[in-house]
Amino acid sequence: MIEVSDLTKSYGEVHVLRGLSLAVAEGEVISIVGPSGAGKTTLLQIIGTLSAADGGSVVVDGVAVERLGDRDLSRFRNEKIGFVFQFHHLLPEFTAFENVCIPGYIGGRDRGEVEKRACELIHMLGMEHRATHKPAELSGGEQQRIAIARALINSPAVLLADEPSGNLDTRNRDEIHRLFFDLRERLGQTIVIVTHDESLAAMADRRITMQDGLISG
Repeated sequence: MIEVSDLTKSYGEVHVLRGLSLAVAEGEVISIVGPSGAGKTTLLQIIGTLSAADGGSVVVDGVAVERLGDRDLSRFRNEKIGFVFQFHHLLPEFTAFENVCIPGYIGGRDRGEVEKRACELIHMLGMEHRATHKPAELSGGEQQRIAIARALINSPAVLLADEPSGNLDTRNRDEIHRLFFDLRERLGQTIVIVTHDESLAAMADRRITMQDGLISG
């Protein structure tokens, strides 16, 4: 599902990625760990097409993303990549249901189809009783569940998560951890998780350690 080859990325004189290669199978859940500055988030951003590499190649779901122009890249990102961040980035003026629907609307999909899928995801994540509430009325764990539903609304090929439980208390953190693996079982979802949480990292099918812009274990 993901093939990264000889990836390099620098910011000025700082070499963040130094020829990194990685392959992730369809339906696999991997965790990426390592010290701050190892290049974990940069790698995730490049896989997710939020940032461009200086060298190397990224293939997601059979598409070489570096060959796409800006318009095709935006469409690819909307359709194929789901993002979950530590901070939920829900739009405060919209309800939970509306937040989930927004990427589908942006993608130009049929409104009825988008809203039907949003209802299914909200129900699957146990949030139907909170669908009409705005983000300020939701707990941190509830907000993250809505953010995950939003990430899944376009049935992406890959779900990328950057410290998804870093802002949660212990109970909500454990629930979100279990949720990722439930999504793999229910949807066959391919998931890449950057985390400092050792319990989450240990749950993954494969634990990747990064150090100084390379995979060290």
